[in-house]
Amino acid sequence: MPEAAHDLPGLDVARKVLAAQPFSVLLGTRLTAFGDGEATVELDIREELLQQFGFVHGGVLSYAADNALAFAAGSAVGSRVATAGFSIDYLRPARGAVLRAHATVVRAGRSRVSCRCDLRTRGADGPWTLCAVAQGTIAVLAD
Repeated sequence: MPEAAHDLPGLDVARKVLAAQPFSVLLGTRLTAFGDGEATVELDIREELLQQFGFVHGGVLSYAADNALAFAAGSAVGSRVATAGFSIDYLRPARGAVLRAHATVVRAGRSRVSCRCDLRTRGADGPWTLCAVAQGTIAVLAD
């Protein structure tokens, strides 16, 4: 059941949750926005995150979408959530200096939260380019 608005985690708590994920620490992921049914995660694109053609690996894009979707849901219903499933569509090769995944809640129910996510990359000072979209269902865990 969704928590009362005053019981929802804030950005500081959400950042501690992210910091408790060893894989997120390994990738250097940052939670740059969190609250009101939205969340944004970012990470710097580096050579180790690329596939053989020089584009960001699809697994990295999927990871970013998964985390952004779950954090968006958590901002709406509380921190006891887990991804039940998601799909992702790769629209164009992801390249640049920064990857940003911004997710929003579409509908928050008692046991499931539906969310969508846009993934964009940006070069040094260029515009953000949409490279993938995702949608997912986040399960609200029982206490």
